[in-house]
Amino acid sequence: MGGKNIGKKMIFFLGALGGLLYGYDMGVISGALLFIKDDIPLTSFTEGLVVSSMLIGAIFGSGFSGPLSDKFGRRRLVFMISVVFIIGALTLALAPNMVMLVIGRLIIGLAVGGSTAIVPVYLSEMAPTASRGSLSSLNQLMITIGILSSYLVNYAFADMEAWRWMVGLAVVPSLILMIGVLFMPESPRWLLEHRSEQAARSVMKLTRKESEIDKEIDEMNEINRVSESTWNVLKSSWLRPTLIIGCAFALFQQIIGINAIIYYAPTIFSEAGLGDVTSILGTVGIGTVNVIMTIVAIMIIDKIDRKKLLVSGNIGMVASLLVMAGLIWTIGLDSSAGAWIIVACLTLFIIFFAITWGPVLWVMLPELFPMRARGAATGISALALSIGSLLVAQLFPLLTEVMGIEQVFLIFAAIGIGAMIFVIKYLPETRGRSLEEIEADLRKRTSAAKTGNM
Repeated sequence: MGGKNIGKKMIFFLGALGGLLYGYDMGVISGALLFIKDDIPLTSFTEGLVVSSMLIGAIFGSGFSGPLSDKFGRRRLVFMISVVFIIGALTLALAPNMVMLVIGRLIIGLAVGGSTAIVPVYLSEMAPTASRGSLSSLNQLMITIGILSSYLVNYAFADMEAWRWMVGLAVVPSLILMIGVLFMPESPRWLLEHRSEQAARSVMKLTRKESEIDKEIDEMNEINRVSESTWNVLKSSWLRPTLIIGCAFALFQQIIGINAIIYYAPTIFSEAGLGDVTSILGTVGIGTVNVIMTIVAIMIIDKIDRKKLLVSGNIGMVASLLVMAGLIWTIGLDSSAGAWIIVACLTLFIIFFAITWGPVLWVMLPELFPMRARGAATGISALALSIGSLLVAQLFPLLTEVMGIEQVFLIFAAIGIGAMIFVIKYLPETRGRSLEEIEADLRKRTSAAKTGNM
């Protein structure tokens, strides 16, 4: 079994590498679109279709990968995901027409959906309780590094308009992931359920102290005594409210506006008069801020309650959107001042997102769900996330054409207020508690609610 030949840091680095591929493929299309249109004619509808077809694939990838990981293991699924990433990147790089562009993006979407479902679960189950927040946040850090890498690649090839190189270079990290996964250990919680306690203990020794292992093994065994299948847990009345909360949480993260910025930032800057190459350079700045603030989030996420971080992020994002919409309304997009106002406000939005909603979602989703159905339930939530991302990618260019960009940002601000109300009212706090403690509390609360309703 892999894992014994690599250290703790490498385990979490390789475990989070799927996030880098997700970020790269999400960000690279924004710059590539500026030049694809010169080779392959695209309308505003087909442009949205090329962007969003990845997300259609992600819906299927996230839906199927969760249950498969519960059955076959997290590690095997990550290997399969890396192979699919390679096939998708090569299909895109060689695409002769719009149909093959869409097919390539669909294939990549299958892998993206799989990574959004599996990577957070793997990191959460490998991490000790005390540092689970920071280690699970590595997924979001890798996503932001992937986005920044795609922006840098876009900028490097912009003068040559070499969009095929932009999309094709995703093969490189995909190969690293495919080889690296051979040396990664399987999740200890999956091993305890499907193999043996000894196998789980040997993996836990790679990331935990001996005193922590006994306590966690006892808690896992206690949970395992409830002999329910994955399907029975998923459809149980005690899990249903949490599953709905998880799906709503994931959906909100996407529809508060982040992907409108990630996918269409170069187009927004270009329309504001910055020029194609300068527009791509502007996104490099946004991508850099995204990475830096995610690193800050990793440093503080285990010290501040998850809900407090989310609410403060909502306040900051809504404020930046309102300011931006108001200034565009009064100054307009045509002036150089209007262009730089957009750059400044989008950067402010990214700062608040990167330090709160970006990493916290990936930390909390696996925390919310029980061991017996963690992969499947996280996969279902990731499916909701992909649907939200698809809606934004497909509707944003159409809405901005009809309504104007400032009114679309006002819609995102209203959604941000709704997301804040959701967090305050429905989302449970998970910081500082083991996964098994959270599950036991979930069962007790649901049982008490049912008793109270009788």
